[in-house]
Amino acid sequence: MISRLLGALLCGLLVALSPLPAIAEAPAILLANVYHGQVDVSRYLVSEKLDGVRAVWDGEVLRFRSGRTINAPAWFVAGLPKQALDGELWTGRGQFERVSGIVRQEIPDDAAWRDVRYMIFELPGAPGSFAERAGQIRRLVRDLNVPWLFEIRQFFVPDRSILRKRLDEVVKAGGEGLMLHLAEAPYVTGRSDVLLKLKPWQDAEAVVIGHQPGRGRHAGRLGALKLRTPEGREFLLGTGFSDVQRQMPPEIGATVTYRYRDLTNGGLPRFASFLRVREE
Repeated sequence: MISRLLGALLCGLLVALSPLPAIAEAPAILLANVYHGQVDVSRYLVSEKLDGVRAVWDGEVLRFRSGRTINAPAWFVAGLPKQALDGELWTGRGQFERVSGIVRQEIPDDAAWRDVRYMIFELPGAPGSFAERAGQIRRLVRDLNVPWLFEIRQFFVPDRSILRKRLDEVVKAGGEGLMLHLAEAPYVTGRSDVLLKLKPWQDAEAVVIGHQPGRGRHAGRLGALKLRTPEGREFLLGTGFSDVQRQMPPEIGATVTYRYRDLTNGGLPRFASFLRVREE
């Protein structure tokens, strides 16, 4: 009896002393501000904003923007270069939930990953202007000839009216919006007007601080989430949920993404609607 207890204690001690798996820091990446007509659009390269999952390749490991490793099949990363890449894992317009489910599995579904494309829009740390790096991306993708590796096409627009026309075309085709990247910019990280996003709706994140019960046909399940924005403003979010999400709503403390048309004078979102839970 005593020997068994000692053995169990020894095993527990060995487990406690075992090194914990390393948690990678979130990679430093460029993040977008919202386009409000504040810049000369003719100085920017424009591309479609893809509704995929951001993925950074450091030359050895594919990671989410949080730094967590993406468990991609070995064949998916085997042909990637030693050069760092930044892009989106994407399966097509309007398929965010599908691609998100595929790339977040601990054990990759080989067949499902065959539908995933790695769409490249930046070369982290590379020299030159963004226009020059866009040319490098084009040549790199061509030379590597990996079937699931693509560049995100970049183009210039002469003025705001053409920009809005291109936005309308993309949205009507099922796309999410446009990205604008300052053509002359060197590679930088952080959030700035070097990178701008333009969508018919805006989106933002907030933390769940409460659940409001539903009424009528939603009795017995979620009616609305009580949210707090990073600025400390609180509001109720009651639309955009599926029946399953109302039965099993995001937990208190979770960060959710919502979309909205514009802001009130008090800084609260108008016509807000739930999009998704942030998973990393």
